[in-house]
Amino acid sequence: MPLLVMKFGGTSVADLDRIKNAALKVQREVERGYDVIVIVSAMSGKTNELVGWVEATSPLFDAREYDAVVASGENITAGLMALTLQELGVPARSWQGWQVPINTTSQHSAARFVSIPRDNIDQKFAEGMRVAVVAGFQGLGSDNRITTLGRGGSDTTAVAFAAAFGAERCDIYTDVDGVYTTDPRITSKARKLKKIAFEEMLELASLGAKVLQTRSVELAMRYKVRLRVLSSFEETDENSGTLVCDEDEIMESKVVNGVAYSREEAKITLVTVEDRPGISAAIFAPLAEAGVNVDMIVQNISEKDYEDHPGSVTDMTFSCPVNQVARARKAMEDAKAAGHIAYDDLVVDTEVAKVSVVGIGMRSHAGVAARMFKALADENINIKVISTSEIKISVLIDRKYMELAVQALHDAFELEKP
Repeated sequence: MPLLVMKFGGTSVADLDRIKNAALKVQREVERGYDVIVIVSAMSGKTNELVGWVEATSPLFDAREYDAVVASGENITAGLMALTLQELGVPARSWQGWQVPINTTSQHSAARFVSIPRDNIDQKFAEGMRVAVVAGFQGLGSDNRITTLGRGGSDTTAVAFAAAFGAERCDIYTDVDGVYTTDPRITSKARKLKKIAFEEMLELASLGAKVLQTRSVELAMRYKVRLRVLSSFEETDENSGTLVCDEDEIMESKVVNGVAYSREEAKITLVTVEDRPGISAAIFAPLAEAGVNVDMIVQNISEKDYEDHPGSVTDMTFSCPVNQVARARKAMEDAKAAGHIAYDDLVVDTEVAKVSVVGIGMRSHAGVAARMFKALADENINIKVISTSEIKISVLIDRKYMELAVQALHDAFELEKP
């Protein structure tokens, strides 16, 4: 029989009524002739509760025991979903990560997939099972200990199963009914997209759109897994939601397909850094070791001492999440104290936001940057930093103008039009 993977997030299985609602959606797919692998998250709020218990018990906790506790949330949901399906007359059973087994690395709380053997689940399908309910977010490390994949790991689990089992499609059920041109809470003109290319979705996910987890989109793009984003709370059919697919499936893409934003950004500038070969490595290696996620980077001639030492000093500016500023500051101060770098000042601006336009159509159309910058200029919004890729242009602006910028760019590129 054809195979379908269906994933239900925490809000979709938040209580017994919602689990029943999700189970009815699974039952309908079984009645259409599919064998189904269901990937479930923990019930909404449970993972945070479990993490809180671990931290209250042992502030310097053993990561292996952390994973054993935190993974239990998905196990509970999987069992309840299987029971609900059985009550509906659907042959189903639950699977924990070690029972499949989902083989992962042993990097606890941040494990990555190694392999997903099909034998055990395929055997049960052959024996008459119609639905395998698999606990997402978890696996089995090389040391035979339970591992977890990090936040958003259930999305990644679903895509990995779809790739391993050659599923016709992977349906991600969540609390929104698809991928929009931008956040509908910011502009009522936001339009739901019928299709979006993997590359566009990956950019949007990495830039702050929270519909899909970045790792899951990366995996889907690598293995050409067709993803569909759907609402758990609406009636759906084969035309519902947004299909995330290969660019070849999209006949004609708009120049820009979406506007993304990230509110919690910070801009850090090292003033009068020595301009020499290797200085960038000396700055960004300590930041990487400290776990700082550096995004936009700009290097320019420093105003200070330029007349006396032309070309000998530079200012280095980069952005990072605002909650990593303290870590970045310490990494830079430690590198300076160790004599690896020298700078006159470290200037931090925590009141900035990143706004981006994304579209595979940029590859073949000129003038996107000019159109974007004019739209911002017309609203008197100053640009602090710019970064580009083949299908994306991002700018750093004052946070107070973020929503205005999103609205202006949505209008400038006429994203409300199909």
